[in-house]
Amino acid sequence: MLAPLLLLMSPAIAADVKAGLPGLVRAYREAPDPAKRAAIDRYAAAHPAEAAQARLALGVAAYEQKDYTAAITNLRLAAAGLPKLADYAAYYLAASRVEAGDLAGVAQDLEPLHHSAVHSPLAGKGWLVEARALKGSDAPSAVRLLREHYAELSQPEGDVTLADCYQAAGDLANAAEFYQRVYDQFFTGDSATRAAAALLALKDSMGVAYPEPLPEQRMRRADRLLEARLYADAQAEYQAITDQAPQLEREQARVRVGAADYLAGHAAQAYTYLAGLEPGESEADAERLYYMEECARHQGNDGDMLAAVARLAERAPKSPWRLKALVSAANRYLLINRPDDYLPLYKAAYADFPGEPAAALSHWKVTFQAYLQGKSEATGLLREHLRNYPAHATAAAALYFLARLAEQDGDLAAAKVYYQKLADAFENYYYALLARDRLRDARLTGVPLSQQASEFAATLSFPRAKPLETDPTAATGARIERSRLLRGAGLNDLADGELRYGARTDGQAAVLAVEMATAADSPYLGMRAMKSLIPDYLGLPFESAPRQFWQLLFPLPYRGELTADAASHGLDPNLVAGLIRQESEFNPAALSHANAYGLTQVRPGTGRQYARQAGLRRFSTQSLLQPAVNLKIGTLYLRSMLDHHGGRVEETLAAYNAGPARAAEWLAWNHYREPAEFVESIPFTETRDYVQAVLRNADIYRRLYK
Repeated sequence: MLAPLLLLMSPAIAADVKAGLPGLVRAYREAPDPAKRAAIDRYAAAHPAEAAQARLALGVAAYEQKDYTAAITNLRLAAAGLPKLADYAAYYLAASRVEAGDLAGVAQDLEPLHHSAVHSPLAGKGWLVEARALKGSDAPSAVRLLREHYAELSQPEGDVTLADCYQAAGDLANAAEFYQRVYDQFFTGDSATRAAAALLALKDSMGVAYPEPLPEQRMRRADRLLEARLYADAQAEYQAITDQAPQLEREQARVRVGAADYLAGHAAQAYTYLAGLEPGESEADAERLYYMEECARHQGNDGDMLAAVARLAERAPKSPWRLKALVSAANRYLLINRPDDYLPLYKAAYADFPGEPAAALSHWKVTFQAYLQGKSEATGLLREHLRNYPAHATAAAALYFLARLAEQDGDLAAAKVYYQKLADAFENYYYALLARDRLRDARLTGVPLSQQASEFAATLSFPRAKPLETDPTAATGARIERSRLLRGAGLNDLADGELRYGARTDGQAAVLAVEMATAADSPYLGMRAMKSLIPDYLGLPFESAPRQFWQLLFPLPYRGELTADAASHGLDPNLVAGLIRQESEFNPAALSHANAYGLTQVRPGTGRQYARQAGLRRFSTQSLLQPAVNLKIGTLYLRSMLDHHGGRVEETLAAYNAGPARAAEWLAWNHYREPAEFVESIPFTETRDYVQAVLRNADIYRRLYK
């Protein structure tokens, strides 16, 4: 039956038929036309077991195309044949009927959604559809329905719909309140547009009864505009507030007028404005001084920057604005390698704000500098850092350098304890890789463990990921079954939504992540699914998870070309794979903000420079999106950078990420005794993390693909 049908179809549609119903549906949703729809109809007729899935897919596609009559017809046919997806058919059927103006009986249509055996991802949207159907005939009941299920509503659509229902019920004050909630928090999208238009209409119709937003509401909106980088709009809101707000809010609004100027890139203008304000000793004044410090820092005016920091210490010693100013000023000196200037600032940050998140990194900057300079207090500071900040990202580095100090002091028994603790607690991290290398040193292998160091190490409790559950529970199994039915209908977006919803609610995130990644269209999409649903995966012991789990997180597509190109330039293919994972996540179409292309993120100029050496006769920027071309150029470029840096991998990776000039500058700051000292001295967090991540990735690839 299938072969004659293929002869009648275009080559593209025939290929989709060979891919089955999912291929046909996805092609139709991406670019709908009558021929593709007819192909789905024929497929459904030829495959009765998949007919209900085909009808569901056609109903969803028709709803998306606003062909509500076709949607209703198909969804009614789908409902009876897909009991395990009855909630999906019910939602799209009810939504289509509401859009078509056919409102009678919508609540009955939604019964399968609200009484689904598995709590539906569409439940909140279902209440909105039901309320819209009720609004015209019984608006008070629509309001009551939405208030009863308010926690389930997706926002901002929930608040706009509730406001619509209040307005239909004649309760204009509450309508204005909920429109205002949306207006205050959202600036783009249909809901924001509807709320803004509704508020204008209400203001005209209500006259003096219109509830003008309170100063704190306007302040929230202005703050959200500032966060959204809509600086001119934020500034206008703040200026409007200064005429009506209570004193503190009025002073804060005035300060934030200047903050908006600074953030918009007008530092000199903002500094002059802020210096002219006199808010008195309050949080508004602390905020003003912080932004004055920022303006001065931005202009390279160290005198005014430090003067603002000093005034904050006098007037608001415990204000969070002082902490922000301390760290910002310290970071300025860190970037230009002036430890005598940044160390006092970091010390003040962690000493005066010990419970704040910034304290850990501030303490680490002081601690590592003491180690680097060979100060006598380095050991005490490293131990203090481990005791006080065991959950911070710098704990692994602290444990490593504590072990290195013990080695330098000849206490090999203590060093061995610390290396073993590090290798166990941070198995999949850069410093654990270094620790395992140190433990293979012949001087350490036969040394007994230090009792004193063991007692200290036993007091350290580092965070660990929850043990991986690989056997699916009933709830997880139901989510997987439903997702497969949806995927079998070509509704991959709904299938992924089902799995993500299960991971947030009643399912096992790791099992659902593996399911989503395995079904993904490409390795990089699978990796992203795994990383999003299991963010703490690196905290899992390597042997505690199946190989498939790690291979989905560390895929190796294009393995043959990658290995061959790496070998042709004398590169470790695991290093190349580790770099690609960090640069592009193996997305061949990746394009960065810095205009870098493809797997290894090569810029067009670099590609053009190395293309001929790589044996490519023709080159274009778009060719960098071809994996074979990108790998040839990227591996050659990496080889040339390695040669330039004498084969020193950490230095090469720093240059690859931040540029050769910056890497050369950082190398000149100190005489580094080992690569780890250089890595930890890199002042750019992004580059420091990048170097560690690439080498960590390479180690995991080495273990996975021996």
